[in-house]
Amino acid sequence: MRYVMGFEQIDSANVGDVGGKGVHLGELSRIDGVRVPDGFCVTTDAFQRVVAEVPSIDAQLDLLSRVQPDDRAAIRALSADVRRVVEDVAMPDDLVAAIGESLARLGEQDSYAVRSSATAEDLPTASFAGQQDSYLNIVGLAEILRHVRRCWASLFTERAVTYRRRNGFDHRKVRMAVVVQRMVFPDAAGILFTADPVTSNRKIATVEAGWGLGEALVSGLVSGDVYAVRDDQIVTRTIATKPRIVRASPGGGTQDAPVEPQRQTQPALTDAQVVRLVRLGRRIEAYFGRPQDIEWCLAGDEFHIVQSRPITTLFPVPATDDQDNHLYVSVGHQQMMTDAMKPLGLSLWQLTTPRPMHEAGGRLFVDVAPVLATSAGRANLIGTLGRSDPLIRDALQTVVDRGDFLRLLPDEDAGPAPAGDAPAPIETDPAIVTELIRNNQTSVATLRREIQGLSGPALLDFILTDIEELRRLLFDRRSFQVIMAGMEAAWWLNDQLEAWLGEKNAADVLTQSVPHNVTSEMGLALLDVADAVRPHAEVVAFLHRVADEGRDGDGFLDELAGLPGGREARDAIRGYLDEYGMRCTGEIDITRTRWSEQPATLVPSILGNVRNFEPGAGKRRFEQGLQESLRKEEELLTRLRALPGGEQKADETKRMIDRVRTFAGYREYPKYGMVSRYFVYKQALLREADRLIQAGVLREKDDIFFLRFEELREVVRTDAVNAELIQERREAFRSYEALTPPRVLTSDGEVVTGRYLRDDAPPGALVGLPVSAGTVEGRARVITDMARADLEAGDILVTTYTDPSWTPLFVSVAGLVTEVGGLMTHGAVIAREYGLPAVVGVEQATRLIRDGQRIRVHGTDGYVQILD
Repeated sequence: MRYVMGFEQIDSANVGDVGGKGVHLGELSRIDGVRVPDGFCVTTDAFQRVVAEVPSIDAQLDLLSRVQPDDRAAIRALSADVRRVVEDVAMPDDLVAAIGESLARLGEQDSYAVRSSATAEDLPTASFAGQQDSYLNIVGLAEILRHVRRCWASLFTERAVTYRRRNGFDHRKVRMAVVVQRMVFPDAAGILFTADPVTSNRKIATVEAGWGLGEALVSGLVSGDVYAVRDDQIVTRTIATKPRIVRASPGGGTQDAPVEPQRQTQPALTDAQVVRLVRLGRRIEAYFGRPQDIEWCLAGDEFHIVQSRPITTLFPVPATDDQDNHLYVSVGHQQMMTDAMKPLGLSLWQLTTPRPMHEAGGRLFVDVAPVLATSAGRANLIGTLGRSDPLIRDALQTVVDRGDFLRLLPDEDAGPAPAGDAPAPIETDPAIVTELIRNNQTSVATLRREIQGLSGPALLDFILTDIEELRRLLFDRRSFQVIMAGMEAAWWLNDQLEAWLGEKNAADVLTQSVPHNVTSEMGLALLDVADAVRPHAEVVAFLHRVADEGRDGDGFLDELAGLPGGREARDAIRGYLDEYGMRCTGEIDITRTRWSEQPATLVPSILGNVRNFEPGAGKRRFEQGLQESLRKEEELLTRLRALPGGEQKADETKRMIDRVRTFAGYREYPKYGMVSRYFVYKQALLREADRLIQAGVLREKDDIFFLRFEELREVVRTDAVNAELIQERREAFRSYEALTPPRVLTSDGEVVTGRYLRDDAPPGALVGLPVSAGTVEGRARVITDMARADLEAGDILVTTYTDPSWTPLFVSVAGLVTEVGGLMTHGAVIAREYGLPAVVGVEQATRLIRDGQRIRVHGTDGYVQILD
């Protein structure tokens, strides 16, 4: 066992020995031109040996592993107990000797920094920054040994334990090393980010600098000078007033002291030093291959690097083979699915869509730079996206107006305008919709029949061929005509009726209870399931236990049959799953768990319907929406006829109302057909995964989710797999889940944020996009997992995004607020059909609105007010 390793002995293979901080110091010491203060690491072997001799540690770690991440009181008490035990542990003589020998080689009476270095710290996927402790200006063997124990104990601070619990790290698998490094007593110190930490732009470095030790900046004692540097040029500088300094105390440790008045406003670095530091940072960044967060000290005129870690908060940039500028728009914000996707899901979506899509951070993006290069392209794209998402529109317009990133072609050099995608006119005929739906249903039934019995390469080849049938249905010309006709009719009604009558968003009421909306029908059908459950008290009690226990699989459905009334309830739930069980949250990702695979997901919604509604509510709800739509139609036509030229206006409006009611419902069907097909593929691929497990090729069924479709096809053909690749992708996916994808991203890594260009909202209101008219006041329920939904009648649903799977909750709520969305996205369409006031695109709504607060949703004007 190695208890001590010098920096010169450490490289990237030693993360298990010396932790993330120790590995980075070892690597930094190898880079030409980078000065790293000498030191050594007390290894994880030493930590394991000492901690293993603590008799109570196993029981204490068991308790920590079971505590909930939000139970702060329990974590605080349990972690304090563990720390006391570790700080008081006796060190073996041979370990003390090993540390003493290394210290003697460097100089025992010198001053040292003693810093924690956990094995899950400073990693590309999790920084753990600030989770463990560091101690400065420690002198003498006895004090260094004491502070080594304190560093070990800091593995169990409340903040470190909570961080691990929330990020899925096992307490037993995270071990602690300790860095012992010669102190530098600097004139100035600070932090260098080789990418802008605010905008994420990889070409802009940010330097923060203050007097003395960097602890003054890190602790927030003072604000430092801030410089932004691009291409060896300082583009912005802010010189702060720095009234305090942290410096070494003569007897050990540190102290903060006042800065002389004349130095407080002086820059801590010269411009030349700033540029030299950034060049040094670029060298370090190139060595590690990713943007870095670097701690530096300046002593005399020499920079010393005391730490470098990856910046884990940056959203990745799509990889390209060229040096051109690219401007990426998020696909997830259009599809209402901003979660990270696994490789199989990403690749299948890319096979489905006709547009080239680029991957980054487990998400997909479309490069719109070529379209924005021409004036015609700019007008068309920004106008189209602006209708659905004003934040994307403003972000794109910002980049275009800035003129420093995109190559904009003069109109005379742009060539002919690109051919428009406007569909040919189509007659208002309900038979067109029923025929499109029937064709899709027939095709899916054929798929289910023909895929049975296929396995091996034949199965993968069949799916690849069938994707062409999926694409044919999705991009059918008549299907596109129907969808656009419904949307254009709604736009016409909103524009004209506001101009003629001052009536805002009139189409919202006129599109309630339209025919053939498979998504709204799905929500109402779950009310019918509740009707089959409600009369049977034992069934209701059993389902409450299922919800409380978080059951996996569908075994509880078989148990239902043994209860009075349970057979009827089971059959109703299974009938619902036969029709809608292919749906789930994030359903465009084939790897996501479907309702049919986890029916317990629906149980909270069923119980909410049992509690909040009377029998027959589904049919009454549809009829009520239909009557409201008819009343609104009659009211509007009557008012129009009273206007000059009113008969013609009324006739035109009636034609558009008929058109929107004929076609608006179909908007939801193509995705339903696609997801139905995806589920058939998934079931077949999971059967194939079972075969691969039996053949010893795969370890787990979900291994296939971390392979792209073509890679899986090759695995099936060869019966061979790269297990390390699968594990790497599992770890990468976990890191991607913690990232928030931007709406607009440049190839420099800059996240361009848009703003709502309006000033009509009351002070303090949260502004968004109005998508369903009306005003409602109620209790906010902030929900990010529909399986945990506990709604009462009159609640307002506040969430990140809603795709069709959230529709069962819509029947219970009085209003909707989301962070992501547009006028024609699924949540908006269903909110209008159900008559729910809704505002979407409200930035950080789930953070700014607390669960249980009373809020008012202004669905007509597009803002939310927090009332308490």
